[in-house]
Amino acid sequence: MDFFNFQKILENNLEKDLIISIIINMKIIVGLGNPEGKYEKTYHNVGFNVVDLFAKKNGLKFSKQKCKAMLAIGDGFILAKPQTYMNLSGESVQELKKYFKVSLDDILIVLDDIDQPKGKVRFRLTGSAGTHNGLRDIIAKVGSTPRLRVGIGRDNIMPLRDYVLSQVDNASREILNVSYENACDLIEKFINEELCQDTTI
Repeated sequence: MDFFNFQKILENNLEKDLIISIIINMKIIVGLGNPEGKYEKTYHNVGFNVVDLFAKKNGLKFSKQKCKAMLAIGDGFILAKPQTYMNLSGESVQELKKYFKVSLDDILIVLDDIDQPKGKVRFRLTGSAGTHNGLRDIIAKVGSTPRLRVGIGRDNIMPLRDYVLSQVDNASREILNVSYENACDLIEKFINEELCQDTTI
């Protein structure tokens, strides 16, 4: 059965075993963020923004809720936005991994990164969480997965927590929009298994 029918099966809530039988080599792209509207335009929701753009480019909508995440189903991949709030992102990723029977290598985490300047996008096959609590929770619960870090830079005055939860200003938004496009290109390569080494754009 082809991947075109996967979305219909998932939406119709058919048997779990039937769903799993279709998703060999399925990739799961997890964008990190916070679910409330007040966080929508903050730096910490960069991961949500990237997968939203990728969904739009592929004509998809986040119309299914499963594994504590909103899901959009594509051909050979699932886009996920955990609804657990950032610091508990591992709960959703753990459930996604278990439910869809995928390996860690087939899960790509998309997140904001204060240690990269605005405009830079960095793909890594593995590594530490750095200062990111969401990624730290994921690693603690399931282990290290490939990740796509979108640079948001730092603020020299504002405390870290306040900065990542602050609204993105217009000038920064223009820079980040370019990053989102580059991130989508790398996601496409990841899905097609064309991304097999650390890459920075």
